[in-house]
Amino acid sequence: MHRPPTAEAEVAEELAAVRPGLVPRYAQELRGARAAVLSRLWRALAHEPLPWITGRERGRDALVLRLRDGRRLSGPPADPYATAAYVTVVHLDGTPYDDPAALATALAVPHGDALAAELAHSVASLALSRADQPAPSGAHPNEWPAEDWQWEQRVVDGHPFHPNCRARPGFSVAEQLAYGPEHRPSVELGLLPVAREECLVSGVWPEELRDGRRLLVPVHPWQAAHVLKRPREERALTAHPLMSLRTLALPGGPHVKTALTARLTSSVRDISVGSVAASAALSEFGQVLAGRTDGLLGITRTPAAIAAGSPDLAALWRESPRACAGPGEHVLPVAALAATELPHSPGWLAAFTRLALTAGLRLLELGVALEAHGQNLLVVLSGSGEPLRLVYRDLADIRVSPARLARHGIPVPDLPARNLTDDPVALRRKLFGSLVAGALAGAAGSGPALGAALEPAVRDLPRTPDVLSLRQDPVPTKALTLMRLSPGTPGDQWTELPNPLVLEPRASGQ
Repeated sequence: MHRPPTAEAEVAEELAAVRPGLVPRYAQELRGARAAVLSRLWRALAHEPLPWITGRERGRDALVLRLRDGRRLSGPPADPYATAAYVTVVHLDGTPYDDPAALATALAVPHGDALAAELAHSVASLALSRADQPAPSGAHPNEWPAEDWQWEQRVVDGHPFHPNCRARPGFSVAEQLAYGPEHRPSVELGLLPVAREECLVSGVWPEELRDGRRLLVPVHPWQAAHVLKRPREERALTAHPLMSLRTLALPGGPHVKTALTARLTSSVRDISVGSVAASAALSEFGQVLAGRTDGLLGITRTPAAIAAGSPDLAALWRESPRACAGPGEHVLPVAALAATELPHSPGWLAAFTRLALTAGLRLLELGVALEAHGQNLLVVLSGSGEPLRLVYRDLADIRVSPARLARHGIPVPDLPARNLTDDPVALRRKLFGSLVAGALAGAAGSGPALGAALEPAVRDLPRTPDVLSLRQDPVPTKALTLMRLSPGTPGDQWTELPNPLVLEPRASGQ
């Protein structure tokens, strides 16, 4: 096998210095981490419009990709909705590769070396994340976490379909252990005082974060050390990191989204001044939308947001999704469903799928496409585990159709231009790409399971143009690997996946 050991060896060396007891488990987890990342990469190679792939030959037992330079890359048939690590090796002109970084290097495509470095980091970080997990305690409702942030700590593998699922460049091993939610730390957020007149504030900044004429801005310790170059603040908030790492839960209280100018998975995670300015309007708009769902969907509020001169020093003060759950109910991100036994029941998955599609399509008909992936979309469960309703958080990347809102008598909020579009393709991409190809696919775990869950739900939905598209068209999804290989192309790029409702899926080759 061809395997560059650099990233894996570097993490092992750092780990030996800070947590030597984890080194044996880390070494044991590397093989599975390579397969997990390779499976995600193989999905991209099989379904994304990569310009150096000129053909795809899909057989019952194998998939063969023809490369522009005449080489052939072969591997198992690719289920675009599979979450299991089912690809352990692929062959490039007969040479086997079990390591995604080595494969990316061997492909020798434009920007491939940068991608290979990220894949190597993703493998090493994923192995580290898996190595630091406690023994399973069971998934029965009586053993479920009491705190919302404890659910988020159970999401160990990161994005279910992105090859860079655990890439955290710029984070040392010690920093991953100290700040990564899957490592279950408590994090001390510094409180940086800034003169009131230097701040853009949306909403009402909390009284406990005021110091006379100065406002206290929560600062992530990684941001303070690497970006702001500030010493540790004496005043701090103890918080627990959520799935996004830069958003943290205060015990028994709200969530705080901090600026973290690092590339996590694909994007640099700052907080734009525009999103701070729009947060109050979005929060109010969210409550209008929630009122139109007949109780199917709650949307968390953002009571306050602040930017102190730049995206590098900003924060959002958010309501916890727990505010949308009642006594005895559980609320957890859809991405955390894999930590329970629930998705393995076809009946449960069908009920959850019906709930999610009904709510998402109702808002789409009104004129709002949610980015309802497994991190933004949460489900409220009864004490026995039945899906009751949904919760949505983080409205910053929704798409809003002024024309559709007007048809339903809903005023158009004052939002940035990037949030507004009447293009039905753009609206469907936003919802279907995140909900169907993201949250629902991640919960189902395979194309056949996703199709079985979708079929009864879609069958009973009204025949709107959006539903007809969902029934018969390929499913849009972001071309995540193409985007990483196209650093000069701004914005999202898209591809299409075979529709799991179609018995003879349309081929997705060039």
